[in-house]
Amino acid sequence: MSDGDVVQEYFAIGDVCELTGLKPHVLRYWESQFRFLHPAKNRSGNRVYQRKDVELIQLVKHLLYVEKYTIDGARAQVEGRRRDGTLRRAARAALDAAVARDLEGELGAVLDLLAGRDVPDDPDDDSPNAPQDG
Repeated sequence: MSDGDVVQEYFAIGDVCELTGLKPHVLRYWESQFRFLHPAKNRSGNRVYQRKDVELIQLVKHLLYVEKYTIDGARAQVEGRRRDGTLRRAARAALDAAVARDLEGELGAVLDLLAGRDVPDDPDDDSPNAPQDG
């Protein structure tokens, strides 16, 4: 990483939603269900998530959506990992797994494009080479 690269340490709820693929109401609900998910609020009252919060959210998402735990089960898993000192490692592993899944999906789309298979048009693509209606 060069000196010019800035690592973002704080995230608004919209940023976290984009990073995790979750909706804001899901994050707010999880805050009520997982006591360790309690982001700070700025002077305006907006949630400000730290990098460790994003890692924990990704772990909760993995436990609920991939491993199919209930909320109670996911809470117990996180508390157990906190007690035995493996929570940080588990949170980072869940984040790595999510990044790998996203990359796999993007690479699949690139391979489809290279193979000449139909790839859904990007409605936001207004480049000169983009297909035009009419």
